[in-house]
This record gives sequence, C-alpha cells and structure tokens, in this order.
Amino acid sequence: MAYKMYDEIMEQPGALRKTFDSEKTLMDEVSSLILEKDNIYLVGCGSSISTCYSVRDALEMVSTLSVRVFTGFEFYYNKKLIKDENSIVILTSQSGETGDTLSSLRRAKEYGIDTVAISNEPESSMIKEADYSIITRGDRETAILGTKTYVTQLAALYYILFKASDYENKDELLSQLLDIPDLIERLIKETEEDNKALAEEYKDEDLFYCLGSGPNFGLSYKLAMTMFMEGAIKHACPVYAAEFRHGLIERAEKDVPVVFLDSDFESDVITKKAIGYSKNLEMKIILYNLSDYVDDDFDKLLSPFAFIVPLEWFIYYLAHFNGEDPGSTRHIGKVRSD
Repeated sequence: MAYKMYDEIMEQPGALRKTFDSEKTLMDEVSSLILEKDNIYLVGCGSSISTCYSVRDALEMVSTLSVRVFTGFEFYYNKKLIKDENSIVILTSQSGETGDTLSSLRRAKEYGIDTVAISNEPESSMIKEADYSIITRGDRETAILGTKTYVTQLAALYYILFKASDYENKDELLSQLLDIPDLIERLIKETEEDNKALAEEYKDEDLFYCLGSGPNFGLSYKLAMTMFMEGAIKHACPVYAAEFRHGLIERAEKDVPVVFLDSDFESDVITKKAIGYSKNLEMKIILYNLSDYVDDDFDKLLSPFAFIVPLEWFIYYLAHFNGEDPGSTRHIGKVRSD
C-alpha cells in the first residue's frame, strides 16, 4: 500500500511552517487592509469553500467582523455588487485555476474591488492576477482530497481575519494558530491506528451523514463533499447539527452511520441532542470529541485543525479497505462544462 495521500498527510506540518514563515508579513498587510473595508467576501469551491465556511462561523461566534461566503459562480452572478464599492474579496483555490473562482476574481476586478488570492500554485492565474497573492507552501499536491492545501488555506484565512477582528482572545488564538504544526505532527502519530480500525469497521457502509456546529460545520462539509465522496467513493451528506431534527431525522434509520464533531461549543448542546436522537433511533454513531485531542486551554474555535488529521486517516483507510486510491479521481478534471 503506497498512496500519494499518505505522503501528503505527513507533509502538512512542514507546509504550515513554510507558509507562516514566508507569507506572514503579507497576511499582516491584508489584515490591516480589511480594517478599512465595509464588506468582506470569501469565495471558493469544494475544500476551499469549506475553509471559508469554518472561518466565517468561527468569527460569528465571537466577533463583530462580518464576512459573506460565496461559491465561485454565485459571486460572479451577484447582482448587488456596486462599482468601486469599499470591499475586499478573498478567493481560495488549490490550483489557482478553478474556473468558477477565477471568473469571480475577474468580476471583482471589473468592479474595482480589492482581490486577495490564496493558492498553492505560485504560477497560477489567480496568483498572477490578484492584487495580493498569498502562496500556501505545500509544494505540488496530487491527492484530490486536499490535505496540505486545506490546512494551509484554513490557517491563512484564520490568521488574516482573526487578526482583523475584535475577538477579545485573538492574541492567544493567533499564538496557538502558529503552534498548529506541532499539534498536527503529534496527531499524525497518535490517531492513525484508531482510525484505521474504525475504517475497517465501517468499510462496507455506503452512506454517511456528517454533522457539526460552528466552525465544525465547514469541516463536516469538506468531510462529506470531498473526503467521503471524492476520496472514499462513499455517499455522504453534510448537515448543521441544529438541522438534524428538521428533515434528516425523517431519513435517520437503524444502523445508518452518522459522524459527529463535538467541541463542546455552546451550540454543541444541540449536537448532543442530535447524538441522543441518533442513539434512540439506533443509528451507528461515529463521535469525534475535541477533548480527545487537545488540552483544556486550546481555543475551541481552532477545532477544525484538531479534527482534520484523524478524519484524514479514517478516509484514507476507508478507501484502502475498499480497494480505492484515496487520491485519485473518476470524473473530476474529465467532465467539462461548455
């Protein structure tokens, strides 16, 4: 067994360290720019939009800084943009060539809106065309799931936006953020075997629901939309934990797997209720608790950084036990829109 994703999981701490070392000064500059803006837009697709969801929801829990999240073409067709409005748009893309996101960058420039590109490819169109370009230092990433690019994009967004926020504990959060490479390095070593065993237990399942609250919803979105479906070739659906009883509960059935991300946020009172509903309905519960991975002084807003590694191992081995390469694709890059 030798899949490229394995190497890329291992390379995440180094990619984060290199990104902070090389891009921190520019990220500071963008943070200062944000303070002068009336509107902040975040744009991405797939794993990239999941990072936008996470940072938006984290900010909304503790800060008055407001951001709006769009998928690529949703921003492109946004009819409320105003010529030369005092706004900034931050666009995220692993390749820097995502057509939807690149179109949005060009539309923003047409409207005179400041643009920031966050991408892993230094020679990409987005990096060349944006007003400010932050290069995540993950080198080439080939596994479709996005490991290095996910954590480095997420870290860049957290750093830029929380530094510009009025969160009262932002200095401690930013300090912990800079230590995330050490946390990920430890979790890579400590969480592989447990999640390998979990993957073997669930290898024959074909449908998974993924639930979280706050910034964990963004990770639930990534888990379902890119990790389960692209990597493990399993059907999956992301749901805000608070939405469990508004629809999902009608399809909740005995022995159907449901993944919960629980950080003990105030809003996770609802997550715990959803876990209770699932137990009563005899669903198969896969529970990830933040407290299993970090100390009590860890800022819970950084939860996605703690959960991502055990989830990567789970998906990696889930694909392996089903004879799939977790980094390959069947249709992405082959199905073209006109």
